[in-house]
Amino acid sequence: MDPLRIGTRRSALALWQTHHVRDALRAHHPGLPVEIVHLTTTGDRVIDRPLPEIGGKGLFTQELEDALRAGTIDLAVHSLKDLPTEMPGAFALAAILARVDPFDALVSRDGLPLDALPPGATVGTSSLRRRAQLLAARPDLTTDSLRGNVDTRLRKASDPAGPYDAIVLAVAGLDRLGRRDAITQVLDAAIMLPAPGQGAVAVQCRADDDRARALLAPLDDAPTRVAVMAERAFLARLDAGCRLPVAALATLDGGSLRLAGRVSRLDGAQTITVTGAASPAEADDLGARLAGEALAQGAEALLAEVRGGLPR
Repeated sequence: MDPLRIGTRRSALALWQTHHVRDALRAHHPGLPVEIVHLTTTGDRVIDRPLPEIGGKGLFTQELEDALRAGTIDLAVHSLKDLPTEMPGAFALAAILARVDPFDALVSRDGLPLDALPPGATVGTSSLRRRAQLLAARPDLTTDSLRGNVDTRLRKASDPAGPYDAIVLAVAGLDRLGRRDAITQVLDAAIMLPAPGQGAVAVQCRADDDRARALLAPLDDAPTRVAVMAERAFLARLDAGCRLPVAALATLDGGSLRLAGRVSRLDGAQTITVTGAASPAEADDLGARLAGEALAQGAEALLAEVRGGLPR
């Protein structure tokens, strides 16, 4: 039996996700030979600039898709929040694994929650989405770029001589690496909606690879797929991509799918939040409809202001 080759980035979090997919495949298909292929993406190579300044889409995914297209790997494992909503027809999003905590966490050097940080405190993040929502909650804060893997960011956050009073990271990443103990405060939806797809692991394969699709089918979590498709439809309708200050979170409540979406001005001075519900079968329509409502309330002007300062 030919081995199934899984492409992954080299970071500790990417490797955790890949090993999780590998172990799930082996649990469903005992004896399946699996190889892990390490790749380096643009987002991994360029670590001295904030992500929004690097430009383009797919900063953490393009090289994996190139390897899929070339046939050097059979599967690509991604954090779904990093995967652009526009996916080439040659690929299929064959499995979205059960989502874990989608929220963001504040990691504070002195153990202070967001509302207790001193006036003018510096919070580290390279995410425009996080920056805008932080400033909406605390306009007095200063935000500063923060890059590196999770361990590097945590070291910077705890450095008494460092520039950061606090940093913001995804709860999911901290959980997966066994560092939930570092969390000072989980930021709830009223303060910070997450990135579309945050907390979910996605597996791509070639659309015509029937073997890979069949092997991945048992890993797909239907409730997670429904929720993240609504979030990604919201993002796609806004043509925003992961670089812009757009957030969304969908949840299933019985037979109803509820979605909250938010578009923010970069300085936090204006936010547009829209909410709605539909049946799970209408996930894409719900996301597109709420994006339309946000656009009607002026979201395009907020996004255009940010786009004007970013490289293409």
